[in-house]
Amino acid sequence: MNLPAFFEEDRAAVDAALDRLMPGENAQPPSIHRAMRYSVQAGGKRVRPILCLESARIFTPDVNPILPIACALEFIHTYSLIHDDLPALDNDDLRRGKPTCHKKFGEATAILAGDALLTLAFETLANAPIEPARSVAILSHVAASAGTVNGMVGGQVADLEAERRAIEPEDLEYIHRSKTAALIRASVAAGAIGGGANDEDAARLKRFGETIGWAFQVVDDILDVEESSAALGKTAGKDAAQQKATYPSLFGLEKSREFAKELEFRAMAELVPYGARAERLRELAEMIVHRRA
Repeated sequence: MNLPAFFEEDRAAVDAALDRLMPGENAQPPSIHRAMRYSVQAGGKRVRPILCLESARIFTPDVNPILPIACALEFIHTYSLIHDDLPALDNDDLRRGKPTCHKKFGEATAILAGDALLTLAFETLANAPIEPARSVAILSHVAASAGTVNGMVGGQVADLEAERRAIEPEDLEYIHRSKTAALIRASVAAGAIGGGANDEDAARLKRFGETIGWAFQVVDDILDVEESSAALGKTAGKDAAQQKATYPSLFGLEKSREFAKELEFRAMAELVPYGARAERLRELAEMIVHRRA
């Protein structure tokens, strides 16, 4: 992946904050804390928290108060991956190039580690040093984006129910916009709100986040076809093996690539009013659409 110049600096700040916010691995009961830390520290790119930080930077030069919000979003994302890998869902043995949480610690501990990360996320959001009204707005938006109505869990359910059957394009859109785009939308919107955006700006950044999040999943579908397990850090070709509903399966690879570029264009249009202040978000959008693994 061709990373923007600022990406590693943001990622280092996020990683340090994640380490501070999680219980120590020897805190009682140590088994659950080791499983939580194992999954969070397994080498993720931190795209969601970095989108959160860079959205905030449009409105404030000081993003330190936003770091807990960014970390909470990574906790939610990691919880979703732990549960998604379980035998009852996608049944995967590999995540970020390492054994999945349930392979390393057992299914029971993996389920509880996911539960614990989700609850830690909301504790972290509640304790972020943000103005109360903005904090409540962020909590509400993140909770909805992780939930069942146009949120991540709803998208995961629809994704499971679409396996091995023909679906319409609007059904696939719902899956992608809910399963993946919703949490990316929340990341961008939470950063903007925490950084001081007014309602109009928060709505605009929310549209950017949902559109680029949709593109993220379209590209993910493409990479599952084109890349190896070693490159992806997870089992390649699983979408086809499980007969999942994806853009390549419905439209083919070339049309899927064209659609990802169209979504990138639509997302970039939302950033025009911010000029140079949004340059980092533009670079992140380009990275998301043009990444190889």
